[in-house]
Amino acid sequence: MPTVPLPPLLIIEDSNEDYEAFQRYLNQYGSIIPVYRCTNGDQALAFLYRRNRYTDPKNSPRPGVILLDLNLPGTDGPEVLRQIKQDDNLKTVPVVVFTTSSNPKDIETCYQQGVNSYIIKPMDISLLKQSVEGLLNYWFEITMLPFNL
Repeated sequence: MPTVPLPPLLIIEDSNEDYEAFQRYLNQYGSIIPVYRCTNGDQALAFLYRRNRYTDPKNSPRPGVILLDLNLPGTDGPEVLRQIKQDDNLKTVPVVVFTTSSNPKDIETCYQQGVNSYIIKPMDISLLKQSVEGLLNYWFEITMLPFNL
C-alpha cells in the first residue's frame, strides 16, 4: 500500500453478511483504508450531502471511492448513482457497483449514468476474495484518485 494517506471508502450495502465478508477481506489485505458504511440509499445521500446526523465532515468525509449495491431499501442504488453523477461536487468520485444483479439492463443503465465499474458479487468465497483484492488493488494502488486535488 502507498505511504500517502488513503482516501475513505464509502460502502453502501444493506446486507450485513455481504458487508462483513467485504470487511474481512479488507482486513486480510492489510488495508489501512478508512471505511464508512451506509445501509440504505437515503442514509448514503445524507452522508454525501452532510445532512441529518452527518453534518460534521469528520464523521462524513468525502469518499475517494464509493462501493454501491443496487438493491437498497428506500432510495435504490440506481437513483443514488444518478444523483451522485449529476452533482458537480460529487460526479468525479468513482462509483463501483458491487451487486448480485447480472441483468444486462442494469449494467447498461449504470454505465449510461456514469458508473466507473460494475462488478457482480461472486457467490464463491475464493472468487469473492479475488474480486475484493482486485478492486482494492486497482482503486487504491494503481489508480490516481481525485482525492485532495
